[in-house]
Amino acid sequence: MELLKNMVAQNPTDAFARYGLAMELKNAGDLEGAVQSFQLLITHNPDYAAAYFHGGQTLEKLGRLQDAREIYTKGIETTLKTGDAHTRSELQAALDVLR
Repeated sequence: MELLKNMVAQNPTDAFARYGLAMELKNAGDLEGAVQSFQLLITHNPDYAAAYFHGGQTLEKLGRLQDAREIYTKGIETTLKTGDAHTRSELQAALDVLR
């Protein structure tokens, strides 16, 4: 995780490093930190579809269901633009569970 933190510190907009850090934070149980990293990833790389899915899952774990719905919906909109049908179907399934 330290390596990823250093990579993000050197280049905060690097999608690979930011996504890796967010996933490591999520896996380590730092859900708030993970959400912040996913949000920053989306801010700097709005077409990074996996960030919407995993960010939404993390928000669900925090009990922030409305926020999860919103991020899933934004992710679906993004995947419609980028043509990422696989991630779109995952996002739609996650959103359907919350409805």
